Amino acid sequence: MNIELSIITVNYNGLKDTCALIDTIPFDEYSLEVIVVDNASKEDEASTISARYPQVKVIRSEKNLGFAGGNNLGIRAAQGKYLYFINNDTVLYREEREAGKDAFRSLIDRLESSDKIGMVCPKIRFAWDDAPIQFAGYTPLSSVTLRNRSIGFGEKDNGQYNTPHSTPYAHGAAMMVKREAIERAGLMPEDYFLYYEELDWSMMIRRAGYQIWYEPAATIYHKESQATGQNSPLRTYYITRNRLLFVKRNVQSAEKFLSYLYLAFIVGSRDLIKYTVQGHGDLAKAVLKGIKDFIKLS
Repeated sequence: MNIELSIITVNYNGLKDTCALIDTIPFDEYSLEVIVVDNASKEDEASTISARYPQVKVIRSEKNLGFAGGNNLGIRAAQGKYLYFINNDTVLYREEREAGKDAFRSLIDRLESSDKIGMVCPKIRFAWDDAPIQFAGYTPLSSVTLRNRSIGFGEKDNGQYNTPHSTPYAHGAAMMVKREAIERAGLMPEDYFLYYEELDWSMMIRRAGYQIWYEPAATIYHKESQATGQNSPLRTYYITRNRLLFVKRNVQSAEKFLSYLYLAFIVGSRDLIKYTVQGHGDLAKAVLKGIKDFIKLS
């Protein structure tokens, strides 16, 4: 049987979240496969998932390969025409009455609507309170400072972002991609390990000649940063290092030098002062290490 859709998620010490996600996937409604990549969890969570969900393909990596590396393992094992990458700390619906709502078809239809569209993201809402919006598309990155915003972030969903549109970047929590786009653009860049991979991959997809779209007819709910924590040294380190790495890989000529100056000296100094004043010495050290390790990479 030809598989239309491969759903890929990466698990790292996140058994409870991963199982909660799998429980919301409508296996019987689509020609799909579900692939869970266990990224060297401390316990053998791969065996637990495999035993609990025999219909799921589970891949155990003995080494933590990071977000991109884990997903790339899933890509190599996937058979679908379309590949849907979703964070393990997401669910397709929050309440039982939402089960059966359009989870995938509108995303597939959007990809099939044009040869130029290579990637599509659903509406992403936070999985707490009244589920405020996290993502309804992105604005472009500004030159030098590389600032942008997630459209609708934090707003109550009153249907104000229910019109599909192109977006310059995908959101890593949920993105569906044509297999042919991956074959043309390449696998996710593994240099980052954690954070900024989806922005870089979006650039690669666009350079390969494809558009990225936001399709609000599908929604996914995101618990956000369950694996790393909202304000952890790990997150601070990779955000600091990887925004500089993103500049190195994607910004050209004079703007690259200005971006380095802005991110390393202005933003880096601001973060150092802020975390020091707040008494978060571990976060201040993570900022310094991120800058130093980027310099070593260069």
